[in-house]
Amino acid sequence: MVLKVFFPSCCSSAESGILIGRWISEQNSAVILAVVHFPFIPVQVKQYLSEVQRVTKVSVSVLGSWSHSKQEKEESLSEFLEDLGTIFSHEPWIQISKEGGSKFWSCSTLQKHSNNPKEEEIILVYYDQRKVMLSHLHPPLDTGTSTDHKADDASKLSAIFDTVAKSKILFMTDRYDDGPIKLTHWQSDGVEASIIVELMKQASVPACMLLTFLLSLISGICRSRVLKFWPLSFLWSKLSTCEQLGHRLQHLQVLSSNKKAETQTQLMRKANIFVSLLIDVALGILLMSWLYRKNRIGHLADTLIPMADHVAEELQDLLQWLMGAPAGLKMNRALDQVLGRFFLYHIHLWISYIHLMSPFIEMILWYVGLSACLGLTVALCILSDIIALLTFHIYCFYVYGARLYCLKIYGLSSLWRLFRGKKWNVLRQRVDSCSYDLDQLFIGTLLFTILLFLLPTTALYYLVFTLLRLLVVVVQGLIHLLVDLIDSLPLYSIILRLCRSYRLAG
Repeated sequence: MVLKVFFPSCCSSAESGILIGRWISEQNSAVILAVVHFPFIPVQVKQYLSEVQRVTKVSVSVLGSWSHSKQEKEESLSEFLEDLGTIFSHEPWIQISKEGGSKFWSCSTLQKHSNNPKEEEIILVYYDQRKVMLSHLHPPLDTGTSTDHKADDASKLSAIFDTVAKSKILFMTDRYDDGPIKLTHWQSDGVEASIIVELMKQASVPACMLLTFLLSLISGICRSRVLKFWPLSFLWSKLSTCEQLGHRLQHLQVLSSNKKAETQTQLMRKANIFVSLLIDVALGILLMSWLYRKNRIGHLADTLIPMADHVAEELQDLLQWLMGAPAGLKMNRALDQVLGRFFLYHIHLWISYIHLMSPFIEMILWYVGLSACLGLTVALCILSDIIALLTFHIYCFYVYGARLYCLKIYGLSSLWRLFRGKKWNVLRQRVDSCSYDLDQLFIGTLLFTILLFLLPTTALYYLVFTLLRLLVVVVQGLIHLLVDLIDSLPLYSIILRLCRSYRLAG
């Protein structure tokens, strides 16, 4: 019968000792988990394995011996390793040896208690214990699984992965000194890093508690009744900066939660949020450091006022063009002059407002630049709100033109129903027949004619201001698209896919 021995690659350079792992009788396989080095006391090894077996519910035992002689093989060491089979009674006793300067291994079995010892063909499977442990290829641990289902599972390769996964307590290293029992496994080379990780875990507990308290305090303030009054609630719903701060507040609450991630999906979600937040803050700090060098904020404030004046002059030229004969179109001169002067007066008010705020713009930009330390997304949202404020007159023009155009379309549709002897029934929400007298038809004809001939002038203003509003919305949409990309892009999963794809194998 073929005997399969799964040997971890991290133990190939380990010193001589004994092999501990799990024996799977259904597969006639041995899964080696670690190597215990000399010197050791057999009683302490048995106590340690019984404790591991009690915690992991895996039948971990001593399966054989490992000999790694860096010089010529000594007879005393070989005899000593064979005698260990009498202390740790396991059938078969696996003996694996490797010479220091040789690439060939020697693997054999020893059956002392068998009456008819048979030579077995041995297949040595060399596996990466670290990748098997971190790839999550093993099935989920379900305590309610029946014994029949477990017996069927034991005939599959998943039993190997399940053995390594359940033996996680065996690989945990949080002390520099292993104690009386020294092991070699996939975390043996990173003892210092494991200790640092454990120290960081201990230090993160009070930090998370403090962050949770601050976040709960901020959330309580945001949910208070003071912010539900009309001006504050309106600003909170319209400003994208407030929306982004609320979004980041939810992310921080997820990260600072003391509830452990139960599934791999929850763990990956937390990791993606953490990496996204970290990169966001790093990019924000880089932006803030760039803004405060060489007085770039002052230069930006100096160019902002001329830019606003240039936009206002372009709008004035556009309105002057519309008040004439735009593209050779014949417009209603009286309505054209009224609308043009109305919008020109709004531009004049806007220029006066910008020049009134010009002494404070540099100071405002200086304090706005400090918000970049909260993240690049917050700075981009503030930029979107600034664009909305600087183009507020364009928004007003669009609203005026849209309302006027909609009123004329609504009036024309009502008068058109009057010509056909119809009317809109408000109670039943339908069009009913109606009889009109001569005076009503005459007045309706006059109003329909007036609205119809005034419609091209109104439609042209509405079209021009809709295109201007659409341009502003496209710019803001690109900014919000970048913000959503930073918020929702699973950067941690992409990095794992590129660097350590085996971590996403499950």
